[in-house]
Amino acid sequence: MSALPLSFACGSYDRTRALRDGRVPVRGIDLNSMELGPVELFWRQLRHLEFEVAEMSLSAHIMATANGTSPFVGLPVFPSRVFRRAYVFLHAGAGITRPEDLVGKTIGVPEYHMTAALFIRGFLSDDHGVRADQVQWVQGGQEVPGRLERIELDLPESISLRHEPDRSLDEMLVDGSIDALITASPPPSWLAGSPAVTRLFANPRAAEVEAYHRTGIFPIMHMVTVRRDVVERAPWVPGNLVTAFAQARDLAYQESRDHGASSNILPFYQIEHEQTVREFSEDYWPYGIEANRATLEAAVRYSYEQGLSKRICDIEELFSPALVEEHRV
Repeated sequence: MSALPLSFACGSYDRTRALRDGRVPVRGIDLNSMELGPVELFWRQLRHLEFEVAEMSLSAHIMATANGTSPFVGLPVFPSRVFRRAYVFLHAGAGITRPEDLVGKTIGVPEYHMTAALFIRGFLSDDHGVRADQVQWVQGGQEVPGRLERIELDLPESISLRHEPDRSLDEMLVDGSIDALITASPPPSWLAGSPAVTRLFANPRAAEVEAYHRTGIFPIMHMVTVRRDVVERAPWVPGNLVTAFAQARDLAYQESRDHGASSNILPFYQIEHEQTVREFSEDYWPYGIEANRATLEAAVRYSYEQGLSKRICDIEELFSPALVEEHRV
């Protein structure tokens, strides 16, 4: 039987590179890979379902699953994870010295539903008592005005959210039109060293390590999904894909170790790698449902609490039933 041709769109990651360059084949599948950044990829996939296998926003998949409208089946494979306490930026004159001071403030966000914002609002609520309905939200482009939500929102009246079509969030942060910005990437003003912009957490790494050991949450930004019509035609596809993604991730683990000549451009990479292993484990980028249960359960709860989902779905609903059954055995 000839291999099943499937299109695959994903960002550029060391843990998926071996799939893209062919070092790890997928049994029974001819994977045609395309490298795309998340903003373009999610827009094309959520609006037009262009790819059969694709990296996908965890928040968007939770929303669609909880609301019964997801055209995707999830795999417990997570190409993007980011601790997010470093991504809360403040206007220096806003009078914010601690997270609790955000209550009643105006906060910018590129997209209210984006997964980075989901987890930031989550820890602000869990750890500091700052709920989503205690803030005025402004949604818009971080660097260029006019960015829209990729998916339509149906938020409760308690959530105050307005769209800003004419100014960038970075400009508004610098001049104090918004008090803070939560985002997936540092704004240009911060990178340029503007005195008008500061971080909420002075030592975000230390705060993240403490929170991880306390909660078990390593925020998942993106997961891999398969179009539901593909799984209905070929129910064996998810299992074969998960096996191959794990093999590619394991090669990335192997290549991350010191081989005498650094393959990474960061000067102190090896020291950072050793510290990561000490603070987490050798399997510091885990796949699978059970190894990520704390993070996934937090994400589905956050989605409901922040008005994005109409119910708290069971995390098993996010994944292919065949993988859930295999996992439970």
